[in-house]
Amino acid sequence: MAKAYWIARVDVTDPERYKAYVAANGPAFAKYNGRFLVRGGPFDNPVGSARDRNVVIEFDSLEQARACYASPEYAAAIAARGDGAVIDLIIIGGYDGPQPGA
Repeated sequence: MAKAYWIARVDVTDPERYKAYVAANGPAFAKYNGRFLVRGGPFDNPVGSARDRNVVIEFDSLEQARACYASPEYAAAIAARGDGAVIDLIIIGGYDGPQPGA
């Protein structure tokens, strides 16, 4: 079964509200086995637009990724964030097929 991912691009508009969100999102990610692969950090943006912060979270399945977003635990984290950030988020299934050169 393919993994699944949350891919988020974030502009933090209220650092204190965003800190509250970061403190509150752990229970949802733990419950659904979400693992941070990217959590901020330096990046290049050779094409297109960017936001200040990028996050990639891996889940064991698309069902888990979707359930995490719909969970009451994550709803509490969203409430803690309030209007403290502008976020683009996609939930996407991973790929298990052949790779180039294989």
